[in-house]
Amino acid sequence: MKIEFEALYRDHYRRVFGLCRRLLGRSTQAEDAAQEVFVRAYRSLDRYDAHQPFAAWILSIAANHCVDLLRSRARDGKLFDEFDTEIDVLDASAPGALDTLVDEQRSAEIRGAIAALPDKYRLPIVLAYYNDANYDEIAHALGVTRNHVGVLLLRAKQLLRHSLAASQEES
Repeated sequence: MKIEFEALYRDHYRRVFGLCRRLLGRSTQAEDAAQEVFVRAYRSLDRYDAHQPFAAWILSIAANHCVDLLRSRARDGKLFDEFDTEIDVLDASAPGALDTLVDEQRSAEIRGAIAALPDKYRLPIVLAYYNDANYDEIAHALGVTRNHVGVLLLRAKQLLRHSLAASQEES
């Protein structure tokens, strides 16, 4: 079992670390979080369903752990506002999806803009676009409703558009 887990660690560490880094925004915290994720996975290995991909299981542990860390970081302030507050902030003139923003020349700029987003908007973006989580999985991880996830993603995309447009004007 130990040898098998070592192989799983080697095969999946990079992806777990990448998700943690995107969610937490800092490499040092991501390293600690990734290590903790594998410790938790090892302790819970008896609950792993071998019929499911290990990557999905370990990445869900990573996402949940990082969300918990961010919640504790933001315990003085509320990370997620009420659903109605998010609706009020939306701009009705928002164009298409995040995919329209992505091209190879601007990928570093986009990653920087994502990293600069407030946690409450960066989390759903990273879970959706880097972890391929669906709305239900994101809602469960963040403790919000499915509809609230849609609003958070839409608002995050708007903030990204504004940030990228502003950086384009500066260039």
